[in-house]
Amino acid sequence: MHGFDNTNGSLSKNVKHLKTYSSQKKRSSVCCLNNQENSPCLPSETELLSSKVIYSVAAAMGHNKESHPECNSRVPAIVDALAKMGLTSEHRGTEIIELGKVKPARVEDIASVHERAYVSALEKAMDQASEQGLILIEGSGPTYATSTTFQESLLAAGAGISLLDAVVAASKVRKDPPVGFALVRPPGHHAVPTGPMGFCVFGNVAIAARYAQRAHGLKRVFIIDFDVHHGNGTNDAFYDDPDIFFLSTHQDGSYPGTGKIHQIGRGDGEGSTLNLPLPGGSGDTTMRDVFDEVIVPCAQRFKPDIMLVSAGYDAHVLDPLASLQFTTGTYYMLARNIQQLARDLCGGRCVFFLEGGYNLTSLSHSVADSFRAFLGEPSLASEFDNPAFLYEEPSKRVKEAIQKVKHIHSL
Repeated sequence: MHGFDNTNGSLSKNVKHLKTYSSQKKRSSVCCLNNQENSPCLPSETELLSSKVIYSVAAAMGHNKESHPECNSRVPAIVDALAKMGLTSEHRGTEIIELGKVKPARVEDIASVHERAYVSALEKAMDQASEQGLILIEGSGPTYATSTTFQESLLAAGAGISLLDAVVAASKVRKDPPVGFALVRPPGHHAVPTGPMGFCVFGNVAIAARYAQRAHGLKRVFIIDFDVHHGNGTNDAFYDDPDIFFLSTHQDGSYPGTGKIHQIGRGDGEGSTLNLPLPGGSGDTTMRDVFDEVIVPCAQRFKPDIMLVSAGYDAHVLDPLASLQFTTGTYYMLARNIQQLARDLCGGRCVFFLEGGYNLTSLSHSVADSFRAFLGEPSLASEFDNPAFLYEEPSKRVKEAIQKVKHIHSL
């Protein structure tokens, strides 16, 4: 996770596009306010009834470090690809809705997961960041901050909460509500209750899970994390909670070294954490088997009220930070199957949150193909995926890992 340069894609082009895009947004975006006391400003009933995807953008343009893989060109690259591929409301009308002008999460929302001392310390550190331009906030770790990091991290969490409100509202008027996708950064799944970690500042998915319970009475939350790295922050936040099931697939031996197969929760939460470390080289065939043999039976047994997804795109074969072999097609399959699982088990309530993904091309193509999956349209993965990059998956070791985790969890 340390010491990589982001040399994959044009930063200036994507950043320029987001600025242009932001100034041109018209009827396609819907104002949304996070305020539990008053009714949130949601999409109209017509939009809720006809939309298939609702997304929010919080690109954190001020939270940036040049040549750092988690830089401010990531979300603009996705937004640019969605526009070019006709996957925005400008091209699709009310099929695709963007929530505009989302409000930041409140400190109370953040404090449902993170210690208040950490939240206060980060806010105070913004003065130092203003003076120095950029500071490291994780000791010797890779997580940085600029003068805007605190506010932009609140906005990332708030964009997820806004989406959750919209998806839940839609689920009250139809049986197949739209899928939500929070195109946000900084990412969140490494951030632990006591502080930042691994490029992550606040645990966006964890904060949304607690909000779903508190604001909507959705007690049982099922979280799937398919980022290439273990979501240790989410893992730790709910390790003893029986009402939040955390399931992570990740590359064995990768950063941060947590997420061992025997780590299954503790106390009342024993059995509600499932960690499946996958051997390097695992790819599309592996994830299809994992979905059918592990994710589906786990979710069916848990009976969730809502599903949240830590969607990291750094398991892609072209990503510089790991060595799995996911393809654009793998992410299409995961998006389609998770959407269907949510429809089968929890009234279709499902929100994706952007986590990792550092090759701008594979990241943007994979998110765009996820949108196609949500729309029920064919994948265009064959146009983007080059089979020449792939090699044989370690099927014997994968099968052993799957059998082991099924045995541990009695699946």
